[in-house]
Amino acid sequence: MGTVSTEPATAETPPPDGGRAPRSRRRTGLTRLYGPLLAFLVTSGAFCAAWVARGTFPFGDTGRAVNDQANQYVPFHRALWDLVHGQAAGDVLFTWRGGFGQQFLSDYYTYLGNPFSWLAVLVPREHVDLAVFVITPVTMGTAAALMTVYLGKLHPGPWWQRGVLGATYGLCGWALSDASYIPMWLWGLVALPLLGIAVEWCLEGRRWPGVALLVALAWFGNFYTAMMATMAACVLLAIRLVTLDMTGAQRLRAVGRAATAAATGILLTLPLLLPSFLSSGAAQPTKAGAFDPVRIEVFLAGMLPATHLWGGRPRLYVASLGLILAGSFLLNGRIAARTRLTWAAATLLVLVSFQFPPTQYVWHGLAVPNGNPYREAFVFSGMVVVVAWLALANRPRPLHLALSAGLLVLATFVLRHTDDFGGWTWPAVLAGGAVSLLALTLLALGEKRRALVPVAALLMIGVVFAESAVAAANADARRSRERWAHPAATSNRSITNHFEAVRKADGWPAYRTDSGAPQTSYNDALALRAEGPQYYSSYLPEATYRALEPLGYGYKNDGRTFFGADNPVLDAIFSIGARVRPGTEPNTWTSARFPAPPLVTLRTAPYTSPNPAGSVYARQENVLGATVYEVPRTTRTGTPATQTYTAQCTPGSEAYWYSPALHGTLRTGASALPLQDRMTGVLPLGPVPASGTVTTTVETRTENATAGPTPIGCLDRTRLDAAVRHLTATGATTVRAGGHTLEATLPPNTTGTAVLAVTNIPGWQCSAPIRDHHGLLSLPVTPGTGHLSCTFTPKGLTPGLAAATLALLTLTSVTTTTYLRRRRGIR
Repeated sequence: MGTVSTEPATAETPPPDGGRAPRSRRRTGLTRLYGPLLAFLVTSGAFCAAWVARGTFPFGDTGRAVNDQANQYVPFHRALWDLVHGQAAGDVLFTWRGGFGQQFLSDYYTYLGNPFSWLAVLVPREHVDLAVFVITPVTMGTAAALMTVYLGKLHPGPWWQRGVLGATYGLCGWALSDASYIPMWLWGLVALPLLGIAVEWCLEGRRWPGVALLVALAWFGNFYTAMMATMAACVLLAIRLVTLDMTGAQRLRAVGRAATAAATGILLTLPLLLPSFLSSGAAQPTKAGAFDPVRIEVFLAGMLPATHLWGGRPRLYVASLGLILAGSFLLNGRIAARTRLTWAAATLLVLVSFQFPPTQYVWHGLAVPNGNPYREAFVFSGMVVVVAWLALANRPRPLHLALSAGLLVLATFVLRHTDDFGGWTWPAVLAGGAVSLLALTLLALGEKRRALVPVAALLMIGVVFAESAVAAANADARRSRERWAHPAATSNRSITNHFEAVRKADGWPAYRTDSGAPQTSYNDALALRAEGPQYYSSYLPEATYRALEPLGYGYKNDGRTFFGADNPVLDAIFSIGARVRPGTEPNTWTSARFPAPPLVTLRTAPYTSPNPAGSVYARQENVLGATVYEVPRTTRTGTPATQTYTAQCTPGSEAYWYSPALHGTLRTGASALPLQDRMTGVLPLGPVPASGTVTTTVETRTENATAGPTPIGCLDRTRLDAAVRHLTATGATTVRAGGHTLEATLPPNTTGTAVLAVTNIPGWQCSAPIRDHHGLLSLPVTPGTGHLSCTFTPKGLTPGLAAATLALLTLTSVTTTTYLRRRRGIR
């Protein structure tokens, strides 16, 4: 498609036939798989070798689930297993498990979009966590294999050399240190070479439908990292347009093909993308801080092999073999000057863009990252690998390689005092660098002595495997020392017994079952098939927060994570009729069943609690519609560090405590309960003694904080039982909960307001106008109303489906037209 360059032979000059060798010289399909297969095996093998070295599950007893892997990814994959096997309370649009009913489509797209997540449904449910762990090496290996294919499209060369460098990409610092426990982000590692291949097809002027499908595949996996990979693909396209010998018309056609195919591919994902975007806008806001770039020496240290810096630092490195080759790129006179300058300048600009807030916001979709701010680091690593391949494919001179290796050693020496400089960096630079340099030198000598080539190949494969395995083990070990990354158990005897206890108590939809405390994960309701409030999602609606927080449920992550509360009034409000608690023996759990109103109850008249309006107990009564608490005047004595609270209640009632501003220990009688400020919800203190005096002591280090004027409330169980009987008698006679629907039959001659034990989140449509009952979904009931129904449809789903249908029609039309033209050409 392009004219022959007058410059020296370069990776940027395609053959006149568009890059396809004559039929007689084409490789067999099996041979073309050698390079990608090698990359896959080296990458996944090195990562698993690090597990073995660390004694990490399943190769030892060390926990594997880090942070959100235990709290989100494993529970969501268990929910996917339930969904596929017909055992979910809900469907792909909605789940009744967690948060008292929440959207699920955006969660599916965000946490389960990686196509390899479906490996979890192929194993028994008790082994889903192991399948989640396996997703990491499989995805990394796939990314390495695709990078191998992409490198071959940029420049021909031996399959094993491309495979080795493909592995350095799959084992880059971002993959090992930042994303190794995040299955959906790892799809971005796949998306980058996938979109690179799409760019090459656009430049070749063919396979427009294939380009659109590759874009769709990248975006179906995870829109966040796919967005970064798409921006990187734009950079790759710009580089190729500059360095290839093309006419202006050819460049315009290539850009047009890329733009239209990308738009079509993204539109195909709109049924997932648009609802997720709108769900994000309706989610409980977080307090993300402004981007604060790290110091320049820390930033540069992130480029050194086997380095794992603490916290939100950039992990930019690839194995020393790739760094040495990349360093020799500018010195390689066999590559056209225009090519060298363009690739080097683009790679440098991408790197610099990571340090400036405006460009960082662009990389992250104009949002401040809530966590590590260098989530696009894999883009730079990918470009380094490309540059390394262009250098290797053009036979770098040993002297240039030695200079590059020397520069790497010098940089390591200069940066050796950087904060948290990695202990394995020196061995990686010196030993790994020396072996890499030896292998590359033998490879150069192998042009005349072919027997040296196999030795060089073994050394190159071995050094990448060994160095990357050490880097992965080092990253895993250092990360596990951070408090937030302490590995958690995702399967053991206690979790199995907990799950079985929940199953025995199940009565959905007649009543909900709360999985109780202590929690194994923040998404225990999903993981254990319960229907309690426990839920942790970036899409937890602000409406849910505003409904649950005033009622005394504990939360964290600025309100995107909710915990349970062992409180009978809340149980009555949300139709919880069973609760699981730890048994007397270790690792055992027991379930308790108690009366609960149905999911749909009736309020016949407005109600306002007579108790202090600012107390959590009055707010619970307002939702319940009955007075069940005594909220006494509480006196506080003691010091700021040791605060004693005293109140008088009716003997025999049940005392409860709520102090979301305090962190410390709550002592009452002989018992001691931990207080974790907002994470701790309403706590039971026990029965009020015959004296009627309730005394509690709080030991806290929270400065200038108290429990407020009404931390104690005393529950009259007789009144609560009467309220539950009344709600049951006047509530729905039958309730049917579908995947994303709720139907109820009401008693004859019912009037008033029907209150559904579901938070009033965006997306509900009902048979009557929706009203808000203190954050819960409610409907007016007029005479003659005997049946109510509600359906949940995620906002944006309908227009998303319409756009995807249009894109699919376009894709089908183009494919059909191209096929017919080829058929006519053959005839």
